[in-house]
Amino acid sequence: MSISSTIKSIQDIMRKDVGVDGDAQRIGQLVWLLFLKIFDDKELEWELLNDSYNSPIPRQFRWRTWAADAEGITGDELKDFIDNQLFPGLQNLESKGKDKRAFVIRSVFEDAYNYMKSGQLIRQVINKIQEGVDFNRAQERHLFGDMYEQILKDLQSAGNAGEYYTPRAVTEFMVRMVNPKLGETILDPACGTGGFLSCTLEHIRKNDVKTVEDEQLLQDSIHGVEKKPLPHLLCTTNMILHGIEVPTNIRHDNTLARPLRDQTQKDRVDVILTNPPFGGIEEDGIESNFPATFRTRETADLFLVLIMHLLKVGGRAALVLPDGTLFGEGIKTRIKEQLLETCNLHTIVRLPKGVFSPYTGINTNLLFFTKGTPTKEVWYYEHPYPAGVKSYNKTKPMNVDEFKPEEAWWGSEAKGFKKRVETEFAWKVTAEEIKARNYNLDCKNPHAPQLESHDPEKLLSDYQSMQQQIASTREQLKNIIAAALEVKQ
Repeated sequence: MSISSTIKSIQDIMRKDVGVDGDAQRIGQLVWLLFLKIFDDKELEWELLNDSYNSPIPRQFRWRTWAADAEGITGDELKDFIDNQLFPGLQNLESKGKDKRAFVIRSVFEDAYNYMKSGQLIRQVINKIQEGVDFNRAQERHLFGDMYEQILKDLQSAGNAGEYYTPRAVTEFMVRMVNPKLGETILDPACGTGGFLSCTLEHIRKNDVKTVEDEQLLQDSIHGVEKKPLPHLLCTTNMILHGIEVPTNIRHDNTLARPLRDQTQKDRVDVILTNPPFGGIEEDGIESNFPATFRTRETADLFLVLIMHLLKVGGRAALVLPDGTLFGEGIKTRIKEQLLETCNLHTIVRLPKGVFSPYTGINTNLLFFTKGTPTKEVWYYEHPYPAGVKSYNKTKPMNVDEFKPEEAWWGSEAKGFKKRVETEFAWKVTAEEIKARNYNLDCKNPHAPQLESHDPEKLLSDYQSMQQQIASTREQLKNIIAAALEVKQ
């Protein structure tokens, strides 16, 4: 049975349970069960490699003890065990010595829930997971990646709480262009399910990791923070799947909740790659963690301020931002002024509509900047649809190969991007021009003047002009009709 079919059959079972309401809860239920299965399979591997390995999980709570036997406990006994023994036991695990695995498990289960009410249906789900894939067989390990991807697709379809999970093609492109290196500290302050972090791991392993010591250095350098429980659980699982044995650097927290003044030099990092939540409003009081000049409750704006602060001098960042940040005024203007004065905002890639379909139609952009020197000019690249494509959707998502023209055009920051040339998709705007525009970064492609502008003043002006034209045309028609009636009489 394929991974897609396995997950579908599991969710069909869950739909019969009166306690599970909607896709988000079904996914939450599936993921904590899957986490315990994956962790148990990994433990079998660690036990083979290390004779002195001791599990942080008490024997009675290990997957192999209560779940692996298809004829094991079921019904009310299973339901009672999960609710009154398993969850309290895992939520109160204590770390043993230097081994931080217990901390990871406890953090995963802090906000996990057993939504299912029927012990018989829980047993059916467990058996499906148990028979699905054996992570200890190397040839089947990749299937867990397929299962994980299927979960993410289902989560996207669920439209969970307005969150935007970044397409793989976008994360890969951003990681390649920022090019994080072994030994650099990498952070995603709104890491979601860990897409940027997993891409970064793959990128650095491919290019830089040669020894066991290199691998340990890499694992220690990856950091993520996620506010919501389900994405945090998914991210922790994702990191384990990608070889991070003890992902203690993936914190369940709100990065914005810590005052900016308390984040000192020791908190600064070399690389930040992220898709911060946009369109959201932070809870009361969060804005007071930021300087008065930049106080707002809009999440994307606060993250941009935070990212500028957390980068070391010479540090590099790439992030996804909506059009509203580019042309927004007020506090947004002050934030963009700070960005151009303290960082080299060298590139903005403008994405076409539908990249984040099906859960938002908001136009988005990829901003790339380096901290430490002011911006002299901003290069724009308008990413086109591939030939024959009018929009992206679930069955035809964006493909990473579409970014090959950008990669060929990109050039070297160390050499000042001197080899970049203007094309039908690429153009540059000086910092002085942007300043004269009151830091409006929503710069139109001069090679495609027919493209619509998202500047609210321009849109209002166009609307008023259109209304005048309509009124004028209506008046002309009235005169023509009146004249025709007079002639007829």
